[in-house]
Amino acid sequence: MKNIVVLISGNGSNLQAIIDGCQQGKINGTLRAVFSNKADAFGLERAREADIPAHALEASQFASREAFDRELIREIDIYAPDVVVLAGYMRILSPEFVAHYQGRLLNIHPSLLPKYPGLYTHRQVLENGDDEHGTSVHFVTDELDGGPVILQAKVPVFDGDDEADVTARVQAQEHAIYPLVVSWFVEGRLQMRDNAAWLDGVKLPQQGYAAED
Repeated sequence: MKNIVVLISGNGSNLQAIIDGCQQGKINGTLRAVFSNKADAFGLERAREADIPAHALEASQFASREAFDRELIREIDIYAPDVVVLAGYMRILSPEFVAHYQGRLLNIHPSLLPKYPGLYTHRQVLENGDDEHGTSVHFVTDELDGGPVILQAKVPVFDGDDEADVTARVQAQEHAIYPLVVSWFVEGRLQMRDNAAWLDGVKLPQQGYAAED
């Protein structure tokens, strides 16, 4: 069984989807620990409810981002992770952290990358009048939200939608595709090489795996 560590900053709904996936046997791995940069993150409570070790590490305790990340690496590595999963983790990672977990560091971002990296994606979609939005699971590199895309899910945007409507629609898709990608990784089907995502030995296109192809 492969070891999974998840990093969160808030509610942890994607964490819950991964917990459920492990418990239901859809992910052939063990969620060893959950870490948050916020002690009051509700996701830590989700971890405790599932008897998963839950840790908070706050930036105010450290002199620099690099010092914080070095301690985070030390604590994560106690659990010997095969994959580290960012599930709403809202800190920019240091190059040292990214390099340490290169090829086994996953993130989910609420847009159809490369469109709308960074924050406030739902708001930007509404302000720009887009009729389509979505979410992307990707490998993490030093480029913010710029690593190779593995899988995307699209959702429609309707006239009269507000941020809450769009957020709910996107999150429903996130909860479906993130556990799936984690399962691909722990089964050895998914890897990053040559700055690209590969699934079952096939290099994925820029937008990731397309089920309809």
